[in-house]
Amino acid sequence: MSNTPLVIERILDAPVNAVWEAITDKDKMKQWYFDLSAFSPTVGFEFSFSGGSETKQYLHHCKITEVIPGKKLSYTWRYEGYPGNSEVTWELAAEGKKTKLTLTHTGLHTFPSGEDSNFGVASFTQGWTYIIGTSLPEYLAKQAVAQ
Repeated sequence: MSNTPLVIERILDAPVNAVWEAITDKDKMKQWYFDLSAFSPTVGFEFSFSGGSETKQYLHHCKITEVIPGKKLSYTWRYEGYPGNSEVTWELAAEGKKTKLTLTHTGLHTFPSGEDSNFGVASFTQGWTYIIGTSLPEYLAKQAVAQ
């Protein structure tokens, strides 16, 4: 597997502050991302959650490494019981009343992709494409209607 980062960009039909809240508020995150028991956009904060396929769940361990409020959130991403460590970065930029979201996931090559297809680039691409291409936009649209 190459060490090329996975980068996905989307234009979201919501202002930056709404997207920032969606990616940093645990009560909002559980509606479109994962159900976290605790989350704080603070460097050094550690959080865990379960996620995966219908047939196999993985315990994810993450630690926040960078926060620029309203602009950037980065955290490490690893799996309990498996080698490898990666980092996910969410970058937000205003595009008028919309938000350009750039998601970058580096370090995928450190995971044991040969033994588990869930660690392959195709699996991460499919997962992130769904999360920021479908799940997050649908959540933001519901929020906009509710306001």
